[in-house]
Amino acid sequence: MPRPSPRLIVLRHGETRWTISGRHTGLSDIPLTKNGEDVVKLGAPNYVGEGRLIDPGRCYKVLVSPRQRALRTFKLAFAHTKEPPHVVAPDVQEWNYGDYDGFTSSDIHKMNPTWDIWTDGCPGGESVEEMQARVDGVIAKVHQWHREYLEDNSSNKPDVMVVAHGHFSRVLVARWLGYPLPNGKHFNIGTASITVLGYAHGSLSEPVLDVLNIPL
Repeated sequence: MPRPSPRLIVLRHGETRWTISGRHTGLSDIPLTKNGEDVVKLGAPNYVGEGRLIDPGRCYKVLVSPRQRALRTFKLAFAHTKEPPHVVAPDVQEWNYGDYDGFTSSDIHKMNPTWDIWTDGCPGGESVEEMQARVDGVIAKVHQWHREYLEDNSSNKPDVMVVAHGHFSRVLVARWLGYPLPNGKHFNIGTASITVLGYAHGSLSEPVLDVLNIPL
């Protein structure tokens, strides 16, 4: 039987007060709402567990953003099953919105009518180039871990998992597929959703999008 192809599983954090109102939530540390927690707790058993889409026994590495909304989502997602070891990784935190943190797009456009995060970045925060470099660095690490799996025939852990945020995840999908960062605007990734990235034919040179935006 062929070995499972390596995958990168992306779980976006659950609902917060700011995701409801559309406020940009970068480094601000906003907790999940009660509904946000409930959605993860109730939905996770359908997708997380032995033999399911996210199998803790198959996770080689798990990277979790340092923001409490991501850490809480991770804990709740595995509350009913074995929790895999994880690392708190600043590299997978949300785009640093800088001066625009806490503002809605409508608020920002009143200050800067032509602003587009996908081409302009964020004043006082991360530029497009800085965001792309950070995400590309994460992808390089994932490729290395997947290479180690493919070279070690005794390994039964083909998956890497990231628990992160909306803009980060959209950029990650675009860059995984080799697209320019602005193409991330075409991928919708909702709160408490799962996205799976992988490879055609198990080849690291053939990155693919397997699953996008499955809600818990």
